[in-house]
This record gives sequence, structure tokens and C-alpha cells, in this order.
Amino acid sequence: MTAAQGTRRTQWAAGSAVALALLFAGVATVATARGDAAEGKQPQAASAAVRAPAPDSADAGFARDMAVHHQQAVEMSFIVRDRTQDEETRRFAYDIANTQANQRGMLLGWLDLWELPKVSVAGQEPMAWMTARGDHDEHGGRSGGDGHDMAGMDGMAGMGDMTAGSGSGFTAHDGALMPGMATRTELDRLRKADGKQAEILYLQLMTDHHKGGVAMARGCAELCTVKAERRLAQGMVEAQQSELDAMAQMLSARGAEPR
Repeated sequence: MTAAQGTRRTQWAAGSAVALALLFAGVATVATARGDAAEGKQPQAASAAVRAPAPDSADAGFARDMAVHHQQAVEMSFIVRDRTQDEETRRFAYDIANTQANQRGMLLGWLDLWELPKVSVAGQEPMAWMTARGDHDEHGGRSGGDGHDMAGMDGMAGMGDMTAGSGSGFTAHDGALMPGMATRTELDRLRKADGKQAEILYLQLMTDHHKGGVAMARGCAELCTVKAERRLAQGMVEAQQSELDAMAQMLSARGAEPR
């Protein structure tokens, strides 16, 4: 088998794995949502429990924005797999691609289940849903709390600076729609890099990407009202914090550090 054939087989296998992850995520999404709704409730109550959140809610906004954010992480991970032969980096990138493709499928599945658009509501900036935190605090927090552990939410302080749009500390530019996202220029650099240079750039870009993602997930863990979505968001925080530690170690081993 030639090198070109081997590359094509690797790309096909990677693409197939992500496609399967999306398929299974969609099935799991419906099952999870229905399970949350039906738990301990009569059929009539269960039906009311799956009432769709508002189009401009934190639940819908997080699902839309994180789906976009995750898509870029998947893209970057497949780019670096073609730019290096280092097995550690390739395994790490594949794990991120698989995990985030799966989670993206769940987020899009919820939007389908809620019959809500997968693109932002007209006039709504990306991450605008996070600005609702002030109103949320003013009214004494989320009503009907379920005992969900909110430890670690201190990182939400000053989160207004993480939202996109006018009046915030971030302005969408060069394809980077939200904090942490790589620009088109940075993605082009990654596509042209090779070997150790590609590994370092990928780890630095993904570190920035994870920091933005963690901030957004913390926002949903505090503001979202759908229990399954809050659990997913908190899981993202914990997993990506662990991956941030791993990437710092990988960068150090390559004589580099986060940007």
C-alpha cells in the first residue's frame, strides 16, 4: 500500500468515526432529553417538561454557539493529524475531534428536538445569551434548583468581557466568531506547518480554544435551565480543564508554552 493510499484510508476512518459519533449522539440526545422529562412524572407532566426553551434563551444560545466552537476544534484536530507523524499528538487530536464531534451532535440534536434554528436569532450576537447573568443574579438565581453542584463557577466573574459584540472585550474578526477561536490566518499557518512546528501551533491554538470553551460552558452550567444540557456543560468544563493541563505538559516537552 502506498503512502497516499494509507493517508486516504486514515482520513476515511477518521471521517467515518466522527460520522458515527454524530449519529449515536443524536440518538443519545433524544433518549437523554426524554429520560430527563419523564423521570418520576406522569405522561402529561413529562410532555410539559420537554417544552422548548425560548430561541434567545441561554439553553438555545449555548447549543448554537458551542456547536460552532466545537466544529473548529474538530477541523484543527484533523489538520494537525495530516501535518505530523507524532503519535502522541495524533492520538490527542483524534480524541478531541471524536469527543467534540459527539458533543456537537448532541447540541444540534437538542435544537432539532426543540424545533429551534441552528443559527443565531436575527440581531443576536454570538454569546449574547451570557449577558443574561446579571438578570439571573438579580432575581436570585435559577428557579427550581435541583441541587446541581455549582462549585467552580467563580470563573464567571467578569465574564461579560468574554462575550462577542459591541461593548465587550472581544470583537469577531478574521473568521474568529467567539473568544478562543482561531482566525483564518492562524488556520492557514497550521495547514502549512509541519512536524514539531505544527504540533506546537496546534497545542497553542487549542489551548486558547479550550479556554474560550470553558468560559462558555461555565456560563451554561450557571444559566441553562435544561438539566441534561447543564450536565453536559459541566462535563465539558472538567474535561477541557484536564486537557489544558495535558497540553501545557506537551508544550513544555517541546520547549514551548501557551501563548
